[in-house]
Amino acid sequence: MTHRDSHPWHVGDDQATRYAEGTLPEPDAWSLEKHVEDCARCASRVSAAVGGTAAGTVLAAVRAAVLESAPGAAVSEEAVPGRAAMTPSAGAAGPTQAVLGGRPVVSRLARLLWAAGPAVRGAWLPAVLGVAVAALALSYGAGFPGARALLLAIAPVVPVAGVALSYGPHADPLHEVTAATPGGGLRLALTRTVAVLAVSLPLLTLTGLLLPASGAPAAAAWLLPGLALALASLALASFVGCRAAAGVTGGGWLCAVLAPMAGAPGGAATLRLAEQLSRCLDGVAAQGAWAAAAVLSAALLTARRPAYDRPLRP
Repeated sequence: MTHRDSHPWHVGDDQATRYAEGTLPEPDAWSLEKHVEDCARCASRVSAAVGGTAAGTVLAAVRAAVLESAPGAAVSEEAVPGRAAMTPSAGAAGPTQAVLGGRPVVSRLARLLWAAGPAVRGAWLPAVLGVAVAALALSYGAGFPGARALLLAIAPVVPVAGVALSYGPHADPLHEVTAATPGGGLRLALTRTVAVLAVSLPLLTLTGLLLPASGAPAAAAWLLPGLALALASLALASFVGCRAAAGVTGGGWLCAVLAPMAGAPGGAATLRLAEQLSRCLDGVAAQGAWAAAAVLSAALLTARRPAYDRPLRP
């Protein structure tokens, strides 16, 4: 390795073989996959190793069939950097080589958007914006005094819904494939959960700050409950699937905070909601309980990590 080499290490023959056989430890596999995105030499070595397996033969056949059915997609050998890593002489393994050979054909932005999930694509972001706008309209347009309390009641469910929509067979047509890859499974679920939280937490908290308190807890009081419910949903999803888990955690929260409103007349209903939210969110004891719930959910999720290596229930 020369001083001009931008990579501090390269994939050895033993690593490439173990990766192809599926025996390389998961963290090492992640590191390898990231490295070969920018290193054509190592991509060629890994491609050759994969091409020598039974899966390599199948992938090569799939690649040939795809190219035959899409003649307009044909690309010359010189047109794609690192193309040699995808040719039969370099141990081609079909679609695997299209990813591993040289620079990836799909842009980094496209892969980031796919990994981030519904936080940046689809109808989820407009739905979150709709919740924020509706709360502001209720408060300043309709003069509804309990807008912040209502927002705090709904806000913890928003990340839960985002998690439910972002991962699982209903969210990914290739869920069965991605769940079995080192970059998929729990790693992908957590990536999408972080994207969901990164959008919903600041947006809804800022909206809460713009609303009159009217006896409701602070605008940021829902952050720990939102995190705890999202982690609990991920942990429970390893047993029953994302949508069922979201129904249990999100539905349980809504029942707990909205139940006191049942049968209460107009103004009293808003007051009861604010009081119930204060019991659930205000004070060191309540926030400490939510922090403990988040830690316990994270511990359970860690213990259930192997379940994410297989496709989850719908």
